[in-house]
Amino acid sequence: MSVTTEPDPIEEGQQEGPHGQMSFLDHLEELRRRILNMLIAVGIAFAACWTFGNDIFKFISKPIEAAVGSNGMIFLSPTEPFNLIVKISFVVAVFLASPFIMAQAWLFIAPGLYKHERKYALPFIISSSLLFMAGGAFGYLVAFPFALQFLVQMGRDLGMTPQISGVNYFDMFIMIELGLGIVFEIPAVIFVLSRIGIVSAGSLLRNTKYAVLLSFVVAAVITPTADIPNMMTMAVPMIVLYLLGVVVAFVFGKKRRKED
Repeated sequence: MSVTTEPDPIEEGQQEGPHGQMSFLDHLEELRRRILNMLIAVGIAFAACWTFGNDIFKFISKPIEAAVGSNGMIFLSPTEPFNLIVKISFVVAVFLASPFIMAQAWLFIAPGLYKHERKYALPFIISSSLLFMAGGAFGYLVAFPFALQFLVQMGRDLGMTPQISGVNYFDMFIMIELGLGIVFEIPAVIFVLSRIGIVSAGSLLRNTKYAVLLSFVVAAVITPTADIPNMMTMAVPMIVLYLLGVVVAFVFGKKRRKED
């Protein structure tokens, strides 16, 4: 006597779709593991950056030296210099560890993709890492010095003498650097989403007005003041990156298909 059994729907789903049959607790465990790996990588990079903390401090201090001179930055408590070295070492460590961080982010989302979609791992990791560093470089060379010069000159026009707290200076620097690093990820994210068919150039182009509005909202959050010149310094690159993402989606985008 033969017994026929129905195919297991979970196994059948795993064969025909992305490997996304993880439970909620499995997702949390996977997220915990990826975040732990990221923290370990940042910790190793932090140890290296801490060794060169004084050199990094001098390098990051160049914009304020250009704006107010070598004696324009002060500290208000004995612990501030130590805290500053910790902060700047951590931020630089994030940039150094960014390729590993992007790899861990990809490994977290990869189980929800089809097999043919997971081949975009290397392009995503390389492009997202380079764009993250490019955002930091743009912030250091263009956006941050421009904002700093504008604010210092405003104070001088009021007859004030600049004596800037080191904590305030580096908090502003860190916010702009990390903010622009994340913003510069737009083309890389659009590349992956368009290649797997989640977004298209047409849908992105139709939503350009919302992207422009969001760019100015984000610029208002990132910039230390709400004046138009500083906001444009942040908003214009975001809009340009979004439009670049539209081009990327047009060139590389395709409809999503199931696994054969």
